[in-house]
Amino acid sequence: MPATDDSVASLPPLSLYVHIPWCVQKCPYCDFNSHNLKGGLPESEYISHLLDDLTQDLPLVTIDGEMREVSTIFIGGGTPSLLSVAGMQRLIDGIAARIPLSPSAEITMEANPGTVEADKFIGFEKAGINRISVGVQSFDEQHLKALGRIHDSTQATSAIELAKRLPLRSFNLDLMHGLPNQSVEDAMQDLHKAIALAPPHLSWYQLTIEPNTSFYSKPPTLPDDDILWEIQERGHQILSAAGYEQYEISAYAKKGQQCQHNLNYWRFGDYLGIGCGAHGKITRMAKQMPKRAEQDAAANTNIVPEYEILRTVKVKHPKGYMDLTRSYMDKVIPVESDDLAFEFFMNRFRIMEACPKAEFTKNTGRELSSIELQHLKKAESMKLITSNTEEWQLTDTGKRYLNSLLDLFV
Repeated sequence: MPATDDSVASLPPLSLYVHIPWCVQKCPYCDFNSHNLKGGLPESEYISHLLDDLTQDLPLVTIDGEMREVSTIFIGGGTPSLLSVAGMQRLIDGIAARIPLSPSAEITMEANPGTVEADKFIGFEKAGINRISVGVQSFDEQHLKALGRIHDSTQATSAIELAKRLPLRSFNLDLMHGLPNQSVEDAMQDLHKAIALAPPHLSWYQLTIEPNTSFYSKPPTLPDDDILWEIQERGHQILSAAGYEQYEISAYAKKGQQCQHNLNYWRFGDYLGIGCGAHGKITRMAKQMPKRAEQDAAANTNIVPEYEILRTVKVKHPKGYMDLTRSYMDKVIPVESDDLAFEFFMNRFRIMEACPKAEFTKNTGRELSSIELQHLKKAESMKLITSNTEEWQLTDTGKRYLNSLLDLFV
Protein backbone atom coordinates (compact mmCIF):
# COMPACT_ATOMS: atom_id res chain seq x y z
CA MET A 1 0.00 0.00 0.00
CA PRO A 2 1.18 3.55 -0.64
CA ALA A 3 2.11 5.69 2.34
CA THR A 4 -0.78 7.85 3.53
CA ASP A 5 0.74 9.84 6.40
CA ASP A 6 -0.08 13.57 6.12
CA SER A 7 3.59 14.47 6.43
CA VAL A 8 4.38 12.16 3.51
CA ALA A 9 1.96 14.13 1.36
CA SER A 10 4.23 17.15 1.79
CA LEU A 11 7.09 15.33 0.02
CA PRO A 12 7.68 15.87 -3.71
CA PRO A 13 6.12 13.39 -6.17
CA LEU A 14 8.13 10.20 -6.77
CA SER A 15 9.25 8.90 -10.17
CA LEU A 16 11.26 5.86 -11.27
CA TYR A 17 14.00 5.83 -13.90
CA VAL A 18 15.07 2.46 -15.42
CA HIS A 19 18.31 2.30 -17.43
CA ILE A 20 18.90 -0.18 -20.27
CA PRO A 21 22.59 0.27 -21.17
CA TRP A 22 22.98 -1.44 -24.56
CA CYS A 23 22.83 -0.09 -28.12
CA VAL A 24 23.37 -1.77 -31.47
CA GLN A 25 25.93 0.96 -32.13
CA LYS A 26 27.01 3.84 -29.90
CA CYS A 27 26.52 7.24 -31.55
CA PRO A 28 29.63 9.47 -31.75
CA TYR A 29 27.90 12.36 -29.93
CA CYS A 30 26.47 10.26 -27.07
CA ASP A 31 27.86 10.70 -23.55
CA PHE A 32 25.17 8.61 -21.87
CA ASN A 33 26.10 5.36 -20.14
CA SER A 34 25.62 3.10 -23.15
CA HIS A 35 27.58 0.17 -24.52
CA ASN A 36 27.75 -1.52 -27.92
CA LEU A 37 25.89 -4.81 -27.85
CA LYS A 38 28.39 -7.63 -28.38
CA GLY A 39 26.72 -11.01 -28.70
CA GLY A 40 23.27 -11.65 -27.33
CA LEU A 41 21.40 -9.32 -25.02
CA PRO A 42 21.52 -10.70 -21.42
CA GLU A 43 17.86 -9.74 -21.08
CA SER A 44 16.57 -12.19 -18.48
CA GLU A 45 19.60 -11.79 -16.23
CA TYR A 46 19.57 -8.00 -16.45
CA ILE A 47 15.85 -7.70 -15.72
CA SER A 48 16.35 -9.88 -12.63
CA HIS A 49 19.07 -7.47 -11.48
CA LEU A 50 16.86 -4.44 -12.17
CA LEU A 51 14.09 -5.85 -10.00
CA ASP A 52 16.53 -6.80 -7.23
CA ASP A 53 18.01 -3.29 -7.48
CA LEU A 54 14.54 -1.80 -6.99
CA THR A 55 13.93 -4.08 -4.01
CA GLN A 56 17.15 -2.88 -2.38
CA ASP A 57 16.08 0.76 -2.87
CA LEU A 58 12.64 0.37 -1.28
CA PRO A 59 13.76 1.36 2.25
CA LEU A 60 14.59 4.81 0.83
CA VAL A 61 10.91 5.35 0.01
CA THR A 62 9.31 3.42 2.88
CA ILE A 63 7.92 5.37 5.82
CA ASP A 64 6.38 3.65 8.85
CA GLY A 65 6.18 0.42 6.87
CA GLU A 66 4.39 1.93 3.87
CA MET A 67 5.85 2.81 0.49
CA ARG A 68 5.50 6.04 -1.42
CA GLU A 69 3.61 5.85 -4.71
CA VAL A 70 5.35 6.16 -8.08
CA SER A 71 3.68 8.69 -10.41
CA THR A 72 5.86 8.22 -13.53
CA ILE A 73 8.28 5.66 -14.97
CA PHE A 74 10.85 6.40 -17.67
CA ILE A 75 12.72 3.51 -19.33
CA GLY A 76 15.77 5.02 -21.01
CA GLY A 77 19.13 4.02 -22.38
CA GLY A 78 20.91 2.93 -24.38
CA THR A 79 18.09 1.45 -26.42
CA PRO A 80 15.23 0.02 -24.33
CA SER A 81 13.40 -1.10 -27.49
CA LEU A 82 16.04 -3.84 -27.81
CA LEU A 83 14.13 -5.69 -25.08
CA SER A 84 11.63 -8.33 -26.15
CA VAL A 85 7.94 -7.77 -25.49
CA ALA A 86 8.00 -10.59 -22.94
CA GLY A 87 10.98 -8.98 -21.23
CA MET A 88 9.26 -5.60 -21.08
CA GLN A 89 6.12 -7.23 -19.66
CA ARG A 90 8.18 -8.98 -16.98
CA LEU A 91 9.94 -5.71 -16.09
CA ILE A 92 6.77 -3.66 -15.73
CA ASP A 93 4.90 -6.41 -13.87
CA GLY A 94 7.89 -6.83 -11.56
CA ILE A 95 7.98 -3.11 -10.78
CA ALA A 96 4.25 -3.03 -10.08
CA ALA A 97 4.59 -6.03 -7.74
CA ARG A 98 7.24 -4.24 -5.65
CA ILE A 99 6.12 -0.63 -5.37
CA PRO A 100 2.71 1.10 -5.64
CA LEU A 101 2.06 2.73 -9.00
CA SER A 102 -0.41 5.57 -9.45
CA PRO A 103 -3.46 4.38 -11.45
CA SER A 104 -2.69 7.23 -13.85
CA ALA A 105 1.08 6.63 -13.98
CA GLU A 106 2.82 7.84 -17.14
CA ILE A 107 5.12 5.02 -18.37
CA THR A 108 7.56 6.12 -21.08
CA MET A 109 9.96 3.99 -23.13
CA GLU A 110 12.68 5.34 -25.43
CA ALA A 111 12.81 3.67 -28.85
CA ASN A 112 15.22 3.74 -31.77
CA PRO A 113 13.43 3.54 -35.16
CA GLY A 114 16.05 1.04 -36.29
CA THR A 115 15.23 -1.47 -33.55
CA VAL A 116 11.43 -1.49 -33.66
CA GLU A 117 9.05 -3.59 -35.69
CA ALA A 118 5.29 -3.10 -35.69
CA ASP A 119 4.62 -6.20 -33.59
CA LYS A 120 7.03 -5.00 -30.88
CA PHE A 121 5.47 -1.54 -30.65
CA ILE A 122 2.03 -3.11 -30.28
CA GLY A 123 3.38 -5.54 -27.68
CA PHE A 124 5.11 -2.80 -25.68
CA GLU A 125 1.82 -0.91 -25.45
CA LYS A 126 0.01 -4.03 -24.25
CA ALA A 127 2.76 -4.58 -21.67
CA GLY A 128 1.90 -1.24 -20.06
CA ILE A 129 3.92 1.37 -21.96
CA ASN A 130 1.61 4.33 -22.51
CA ARG A 131 4.13 6.85 -23.88
CA ILE A 132 6.93 6.27 -26.41
CA SER A 133 9.86 8.58 -27.19
CA VAL A 134 11.22 7.96 -30.69
CA GLY A 135 14.83 9.04 -31.30
CA VAL A 136 14.60 10.37 -34.86
CA GLN A 137 17.28 13.13 -34.59
CA SER A 138 17.06 14.03 -38.32
CA PHE A 139 15.19 13.14 -41.50
CA ASP A 140 18.22 13.90 -43.67
CA GLU A 141 20.16 10.79 -44.74
CA GLN A 142 23.54 12.51 -44.73
CA HIS A 143 23.01 13.97 -41.28
CA LEU A 144 21.81 10.62 -39.94
CA LYS A 145 24.98 9.03 -41.27
CA ALA A 146 27.15 11.75 -39.72
CA LEU A 147 25.40 11.17 -36.39
CA GLY A 148 26.06 7.44 -36.55
CA ARG A 149 22.36 6.55 -36.47
CA ILE A 150 21.41 3.02 -37.60
CA HIS A 151 18.04 4.03 -39.08
CA ASP A 152 17.07 5.97 -42.20
CA SER A 153 14.39 8.61 -42.68
CA THR A 154 11.86 6.06 -43.99
CA GLN A 155 12.21 3.97 -40.83
CA ALA A 156 11.89 7.09 -38.70
CA THR A 157 8.68 8.12 -40.42
CA SER A 158 7.28 4.59 -40.18
CA ALA A 159 8.01 4.43 -36.45
CA ILE A 160 6.19 7.70 -35.83
CA GLU A 161 3.21 6.68 -37.96
CA LEU A 162 2.98 3.44 -36.01
CA ALA A 163 3.10 5.29 -32.68
CA LYS A 164 0.23 7.47 -33.90
CA ARG A 165 -1.95 4.41 -34.52
CA LEU A 166 -1.42 2.90 -31.07
CA PRO A 167 -3.76 3.72 -28.15
CA LEU A 168 -0.96 5.53 -26.31
CA ARG A 169 -1.45 8.40 -23.93
CA SER A 170 1.15 10.35 -25.91
CA PHE A 171 4.41 10.03 -27.82
CA ASN A 172 7.49 12.14 -28.36
CA LEU A 173 9.68 12.80 -31.38
CA ASP A 174 13.34 13.56 -30.60
CA LEU A 175 14.95 15.95 -33.11
CA MET A 176 18.38 17.59 -33.06
CA HIS A 177 19.67 20.76 -34.66
CA GLY A 178 23.07 22.41 -35.01
CA LEU A 179 24.32 19.26 -36.77
CA PRO A 180 27.67 19.03 -38.61
CA ASN A 181 27.55 21.32 -41.67
CA GLN A 182 23.81 21.91 -41.18
CA SER A 183 22.39 25.10 -42.67
CA VAL A 184 19.42 27.05 -41.33
CA GLU A 185 17.30 25.72 -44.20
CA ASP A 186 18.38 22.14 -43.49
CA ALA A 187 17.30 22.52 -39.86
CA MET A 188 13.97 24.08 -40.83
CA GLN A 189 13.30 21.29 -43.33
CA ASP A 190 13.84 18.72 -40.58
CA LEU A 191 11.52 20.65 -38.30
CA HIS A 192 8.76 20.94 -40.93
CA LYS A 193 8.93 17.18 -41.56
CA ALA A 194 8.65 16.52 -37.83
CA ILE A 195 5.67 18.85 -37.42
CA ALA A 196 3.94 17.24 -40.42
CA LEU A 197 3.90 13.96 -38.46
CA ALA A 198 1.94 15.74 -35.69
CA PRO A 199 3.68 14.42 -32.58
CA PRO A 200 1.94 15.59 -29.37
CA HIS A 201 5.39 16.29 -27.90
CA LEU A 202 8.60 17.32 -29.66
CA SER A 203 12.03 17.45 -28.03
CA TRP A 204 14.12 19.82 -30.14
CA TYR A 205 17.63 20.32 -28.90
CA GLN A 206 21.02 21.48 -30.07
CA LEU A 207 23.89 19.05 -30.62
CA THR A 208 26.67 19.74 -28.16
CA ILE A 209 30.10 18.13 -28.11
CA GLU A 210 30.61 16.36 -24.78
CA PRO A 211 33.82 14.91 -23.27
CA ASN A 212 34.37 11.16 -23.59
CA THR A 213 32.65 10.97 -26.98
CA SER A 214 34.01 10.23 -30.46
CA PHE A 215 33.01 13.72 -31.58
CA TYR A 216 35.09 15.17 -28.73
CA SER A 217 38.16 13.26 -29.96
CA LYS A 218 37.55 14.22 -33.59
CA PRO A 219 35.29 17.29 -33.56
CA PRO A 220 33.09 17.78 -36.64
CA THR A 221 32.48 21.20 -38.16
CA LEU A 222 29.41 22.64 -36.46
CA PRO A 223 27.39 25.75 -37.44
CA ASP A 224 28.68 29.02 -35.99
CA ASP A 225 26.88 30.90 -33.22
CA ASP A 226 24.99 33.21 -35.59
CA ILE A 227 23.56 30.27 -37.54
CA LEU A 228 22.70 28.43 -34.31
CA TRP A 229 20.83 31.45 -32.98
CA GLU A 230 18.93 31.89 -36.26
CA ILE A 231 17.96 28.19 -36.19
CA GLN A 232 16.62 28.56 -32.67
CA GLU A 233 14.74 31.79 -33.40
CA ARG A 234 13.13 30.59 -36.63
CA GLY A 235 12.43 27.16 -35.21
CA HIS A 236 10.67 28.62 -32.17
CA GLN A 237 8.47 30.74 -34.42
CA ILE A 238 7.57 27.75 -36.60
CA LEU A 239 6.77 25.54 -33.60
CA SER A 240 4.67 28.24 -31.94
CA ALA A 241 2.72 28.82 -35.16
CA ALA A 242 2.04 25.07 -35.34
CA GLY A 243 0.45 25.08 -31.88
CA TYR A 244 3.40 23.85 -29.84
CA GLU A 245 4.20 25.55 -26.55
CA GLN A 246 7.76 25.67 -25.26
CA TYR A 247 7.45 24.46 -21.68
CA GLU A 248 11.08 23.47 -21.15
CA ILE A 249 14.36 24.76 -22.63
CA SER A 250 14.46 21.98 -25.24
CA ALA A 251 10.89 20.66 -25.26
CA TYR A 252 7.66 21.69 -26.97
CA ALA A 253 4.22 20.16 -26.52
CA LYS A 254 0.63 20.48 -27.57
CA LYS A 255 -1.75 21.53 -24.78
CA GLY A 256 -1.79 18.97 -21.98
CA GLN A 257 0.94 16.81 -23.56
CA GLN A 258 3.96 17.79 -21.46
CA CYS A 259 6.15 14.92 -20.26
CA GLN A 260 5.18 14.49 -16.61
CA HIS A 261 8.34 12.54 -15.81
CA ASN A 262 10.60 15.34 -17.00
CA LEU A 263 8.48 17.97 -15.27
CA ASN A 264 9.00 16.12 -12.00
CA TYR A 265 12.77 16.27 -12.56
CA TRP A 266 12.77 20.00 -13.25
CA ARG A 267 10.41 20.80 -10.36
CA PHE A 268 12.98 19.17 -8.06
CA GLY A 269 10.82 16.13 -7.47
CA ASP A 270 12.10 12.77 -6.25
CA TYR A 271 13.08 9.76 -8.34
CA LEU A 272 14.58 6.34 -7.82
CA GLY A 273 17.14 5.27 -10.43
CA ILE A 274 17.73 1.59 -11.15
CA GLY A 275 20.08 0.02 -13.68
CA CYS A 276 23.70 0.60 -14.74
CA GLY A 277 24.88 4.07 -13.71
CA ALA A 278 21.34 5.26 -12.92
CA HIS A 279 21.04 8.36 -10.73
CA GLY A 280 18.38 9.04 -8.15
CA LYS A 281 17.27 11.91 -5.93
CA ILE A 282 15.35 11.10 -2.76
CA THR A 283 13.93 13.21 0.06
CA ARG A 284 14.04 11.38 3.37
CA MET A 285 12.01 12.37 6.41
CA ALA A 286 13.49 12.74 9.88
CA LYS A 287 11.82 9.54 11.04
CA GLN A 288 13.86 7.70 8.38
CA MET A 289 17.19 9.20 9.48
CA PRO A 290 17.01 10.29 13.14
CA LYS A 291 20.80 10.52 13.60
CA ARG A 292 21.21 13.02 10.74
CA ALA A 293 18.30 15.13 12.01
CA GLU A 294 19.82 15.23 15.49
CA GLN A 295 23.22 16.25 14.11
CA ASP A 296 21.75 19.09 12.03
CA ALA A 297 19.70 20.37 14.95
CA ALA A 298 22.69 20.23 17.29
CA ALA A 299 24.87 22.06 14.75
CA ASN A 300 22.19 24.75 14.44
CA THR A 301 22.38 24.62 10.63
CA ASN A 302 19.78 26.33 8.45
CA ILE A 303 18.54 22.98 7.15
CA VAL A 304 14.99 22.36 8.29
CA PRO A 305 15.50 19.04 10.13
CA GLU A 306 12.23 17.47 8.95
CA TYR A 307 14.07 15.86 6.05
CA GLU A 308 17.26 15.59 3.99
CA ILE A 309 17.95 15.14 0.26
CA LEU A 310 20.12 12.30 -1.05
CA ARG A 311 21.67 11.70 -4.46
CA THR A 312 22.19 8.05 -5.38
CA VAL A 313 24.38 6.54 -8.11
CA LYS A 314 24.38 2.89 -9.21
CA VAL A 315 27.37 0.86 -10.41
CA LYS A 316 28.10 2.05 -13.95
CA HIS A 317 29.41 -0.88 -16.00
CA PRO A 318 27.09 -3.82 -16.81
CA LYS A 319 29.70 -6.37 -15.72
CA GLY A 320 30.13 -4.75 -12.31
CA TYR A 321 26.41 -4.06 -11.95
CA MET A 322 25.56 -7.73 -12.50
CA ASP A 323 28.26 -8.94 -10.09
CA LEU A 324 26.38 -10.75 -7.34
CA THR A 325 29.22 -10.19 -4.85
CA ARG A 326 28.60 -6.45 -4.58
CA SER A 327 25.80 -3.95 -4.03
CA TYR A 328 24.11 -2.18 -6.95
CA MET A 329 24.59 1.10 -5.08
CA ASP A 330 27.85 2.88 -5.89
CA LYS A 331 27.32 6.16 -4.03
CA VAL A 332 24.82 7.78 -1.65
CA ILE A 333 25.57 11.49 -1.35
CA PRO A 334 23.67 13.85 1.00
CA VAL A 335 23.13 17.20 -0.73
CA GLU A 336 24.81 19.81 1.42
CA SER A 337 22.95 22.92 2.47
CA ASP A 338 25.25 25.19 0.46
CA ASP A 339 24.49 23.25 -2.74
CA LEU A 340 20.71 23.18 -2.46
CA ALA A 341 20.05 26.56 -4.05
CA PHE A 342 22.15 25.74 -7.13
CA GLU A 343 20.57 22.30 -7.50
CA PHE A 344 17.04 23.64 -7.09
CA PHE A 345 17.39 26.55 -9.51
CA MET A 346 19.52 24.56 -11.97
CA ASN A 347 16.49 22.32 -12.42
CA ARG A 348 13.64 24.76 -11.85
CA PHE A 349 14.78 27.39 -14.34
CA ARG A 350 14.84 24.85 -17.17
CA ILE A 351 11.05 25.08 -17.41
CA MET A 352 9.09 28.06 -18.61
CA GLU A 353 6.34 28.05 -15.98
CA ALA A 354 6.65 30.52 -13.13
CA CYS A 355 8.30 29.23 -9.96
CA PRO A 356 6.31 29.91 -6.78
CA LYS A 357 8.65 31.22 -4.11
CA ALA A 358 7.11 28.90 -1.53
CA GLU A 359 8.27 25.96 -3.64
CA PHE A 360 11.90 26.58 -2.73
CA THR A 361 11.40 25.90 0.98
CA LYS A 362 8.89 23.10 0.34
CA ASN A 363 11.23 21.18 -1.97
CA THR A 364 14.61 21.90 -0.35
CA GLY A 365 13.73 21.99 3.34
CA ARG A 366 15.48 25.32 3.93
CA GLU A 367 14.58 28.99 3.97
CA LEU A 368 15.83 31.44 1.37
CA SER A 369 18.98 32.94 2.83
CA SER A 370 20.51 36.35 2.16
CA ILE A 371 22.95 34.64 -0.25
CA GLU A 372 20.18 33.21 -2.45
CA LEU A 373 18.25 36.48 -2.31
CA GLN A 374 21.38 38.36 -3.38
CA HIS A 375 21.86 36.02 -6.35
CA LEU A 376 18.21 36.28 -7.33
CA LYS A 377 18.27 40.07 -7.15
CA LYS A 378 21.37 40.09 -9.37
CA ALA A 379 19.61 37.80 -11.85
CA GLU A 380 16.67 40.20 -11.85
CA SER A 381 18.94 43.21 -12.42
CA MET A 382 20.48 41.35 -15.39
CA LYS A 383 16.93 40.81 -16.72
CA LEU A 384 17.37 37.03 -16.60
CA ILE A 385 14.29 36.66 -14.38
CA THR A 386 11.40 38.76 -13.17
CA SER A 387 10.00 38.64 -9.66
CA ASN A 388 6.92 39.59 -7.67
CA THR A 389 5.76 38.77 -4.15
CA GLU A 390 4.63 35.27 -5.15
CA GLU A 391 6.95 33.91 -7.84
CA TRP A 392 9.96 34.12 -10.14
CA GLN A 393 9.69 33.92 -13.92
CA LEU A 394 12.41 33.18 -16.47
CA THR A 395 12.67 35.88 -19.17
CA ASP A 396 13.48 35.45 -22.85
CA THR A 397 16.98 36.72 -22.05
CA GLY A 398 17.19 34.15 -19.25
CA LYS A 399 16.31 31.39 -21.70
CA ARG A 400 19.11 32.46 -24.03
CA TYR A 401 21.69 32.86 -21.26
CA LEU A 402 20.58 30.07 -18.94
CA ASN A 403 24.15 29.05 -18.09
CA SER A 404 24.94 32.61 -16.99
CA LEU A 405 21.88 32.56 -14.76
CA LEU A 406 22.85 29.26 -13.14
CA ASP A 407 26.43 30.38 -12.66
CA LEU A 408 25.15 32.97 -10.18
CA PHE A 409 24.33 30.18 -7.72
CA VAL A 410 27.63 28.30 -7.94
